[in-house]
Amino acid sequence: MWPDFSYILHSLIGTEPDNAFSIIKTFGFFLGIAFIASASLLYLELKRKEEQKLIFGKTETIVIYKPLDWQELLIQAFINFIIFYKLGYIFRHFGQFKIDPAAIIFSLKGNFISGCAAFILTAAYLYYKMSNEKDKTIKTAEQFIHPYQRITNITIVAAAYGLIGSKLFSVLENWSSFIKDPLGEFFSGSGLTIYGGLILAFIMVYRYVSKRGIQPIHMMDAVAPSLMIGYCIGRMGCHFSGDGDWGIVNELSKPSWFIFPDSWWANSYAHNVLNEGVSIPTCQWRYCNELYPKVFPTPLYEIILAGIITIILWLLRTKLHRAGLLFFIYCFLNGLERFFIEFIRVNPRYHLAGFDLSMAQVIAVGLIVTGIGGFFFYWKKNIPA
Repeated sequence: MWPDFSYILHSLIGTEPDNAFSIIKTFGFFLGIAFIASASLLYLELKRKEEQKLIFGKTETIVIYKPLDWQELLIQAFINFIIFYKLGYIFRHFGQFKIDPAAIIFSLKGNFISGCAAFILTAAYLYYKMSNEKDKTIKTAEQFIHPYQRITNITIVAAAYGLIGSKLFSVLENWSSFIKDPLGEFFSGSGLTIYGGLILAFIMVYRYVSKRGIQPIHMMDAVAPSLMIGYCIGRMGCHFSGDGDWGIVNELSKPSWFIFPDSWWANSYAHNVLNEGVSIPTCQWRYCNELYPKVFPTPLYEIILAGIITIILWLLRTKLHRAGLLFFIYCFLNGLERFFIEFIRVNPRYHLAGFDLSMAQVIAVGLIVTGIGGFFFYWKKNIPA
């Protein structure tokens, strides 16, 4: 496993791990790729749907020039205060930072002197600039904005609320740990629940596109393949970093029909980012633990299944001629995949209606039911797509 980029470089070129490249965490690296891949597929789909005249752009009044005012001066100075408050601390405690960047960034730790210096310099510069501005008139212009030109904003909304939703659902799943250390648990870089992120991001993106005149049902179809490719690549981050999303212990003998590598059947997640398990003999690095006995590599199975579902959705997008069907097929397939994977995953269980299910399985059942119901509902509505 590669908990951070220094371990990836060790595998590629043999450099010693735990160096300065440790600040690039493997999970975060793949999460960034997931957002880029999702945005790319969504961009292509929005262009295609606009060419088919299913969604339309909108003329908006935008501000092309606004003179500086006191409010903007103070906001920018405060932002720079926060940035340099953190940078000053990171510079002096880089050893701590490269171990767990998120813990430093989201903590109250910082360097007050560097923060104040940045605030004063920024405020002085902007005041000088504001005092010498001759044009005090706000200038606006009419601009036509295509749906695909909103990709950056859509991605920012999805990313921000996706991370918040992921953390909120993780808190609910690990309530006892949260009660012991609320701030530490909420602002830690670990513990992100994908379904929580998907649900909150979906709600907020739905609101965003509705307000900008994009018919949500066509947007839902457009986003289905991009959600799945994002899920696929996000699971790569889980697997390659060893972030704890692995399965239950697998002490079964590998069957003769299983033609894949042994690590695909049972994996020790050596050098996992959580440092869980037993010590690896002779290892002197920061991450020197592996799981014993070995476990089912469930993130790997989800990578494969999510990749297959992405291909299915991408092929179906031009074959289905009724709006909404693609999105609800996505809901059904995503829920089905997650429901069965959960049986061999490590997750808290809840006794519901005579069954011991994880929270993810409860949500997965909801997705399956929603997928089936939504498919037949929009089949009858017969909105052209």
